[in-house]
Amino acid sequence: MAFHGASSSSSSVSSWAYDAFLSFRGEDTRKTFTAHLYAALCRNGINTFMDDKLRSGEEISPVLVKTIEESEISIIVLSKNYASSRWCLDELIKILECRKTRGQHVLPLFYHVDSSEVRNQTNSVGEAFAVLEERFKDDKMKVHDWKTALTQVTNLSGRLLENKYYF
Repeated sequence: MAFHGASSSSSSVSSWAYDAFLSFRGEDTRKTFTAHLYAALCRNGINTFMDDKLRSGEEISPVLVKTIEESEISIIVLSKNYASSRWCLDELIKILECRKTRGQHVLPLFYHVDSSEVRNQTNSVGEAFAVLEERFKDDKMKVHDWKTALTQVTNLSGRLLENKYYF
């Protein structure tokens, strides 16, 4: 079962390797919300990619870039520590690029954070981003790109998730 919706004016891919790509901060949601989301999507016949073998601190691999490009929709689980991960933010940049160039659908899920916290990097999201910003203080362009991506994703229609049962 694939996701179908309004097509964009840019070129889009007619055949996708995956229906959905999950982007998430492992320490926040891997064994809780994201694991349940992944199971529910798969149970409903949605071919979903969830990389649970990534190591912290590694650069985004060409295989992962290709997987993002070949997914019809990206579901981004934005959590309190999402912005502390270079990997997550590089994924986010690639996802937003694919939205523009490949017509990929993007669904942000705000997991125990408000979209304004992500947009403005405040509260727990701001604290997490400040740690990463300090690590990359000499790469101002990269930090700027991450901030821009966090702002852009909050302009998309998403869902606020709190302590509820969803599946």
